Amino acid sequence: MTAGLSIGQVAERTGLSVHALRFYEREGILADPVRREANGRRVYSEDDVEWLDMCIKFRSSGMPLDTIRRYTDLVRQGLGNEQDRLALLRSHQEHVAAQIEELTECLNVISHKVEIYQAHLDRGVAECLWVAPSTLPTSKDQAV
Repeated sequence: MTAGLSIGQVAERTGLSVHALRFYEREGILADPVRREANGRRVYSEDDVEWLDMCIKFRSSGMPLDTIRRYTDLVRQGLGNEQDRLALLRSHQEHVAAQIEELTECLNVISHKVEIYQAHLDRGVAECLWVAPSTLPTSKDQAV
């Protein structure tokens, strides 16, 4: 058996704070209970780090903690609930795919605007680009 990793080492490797690691432990997000040394210090395994890395990806993709907790509970229960796990993952996969599609549409609009601005700046005709109505000269301003 390997010596294991301290909470500080796991924080460094995962990018989570020590506080976040303790929170994940309290919330039941870790697949296995964290071992403790005789003095009470937490000892993490490589499996814990891999699990946390996966949970970080879940969270980064917008998966709610309740859903991660549900997935963790299913994994802890062991064999026999693979269809439930798959359904949970598929549902989130569809959610992420929809987010990607929406963001791709947003990126396309932004990229188009960047091309327009760059082309106008390159031609020296940027003054014809959209301006806020409040910044347009009024007839009173033109008379001055």
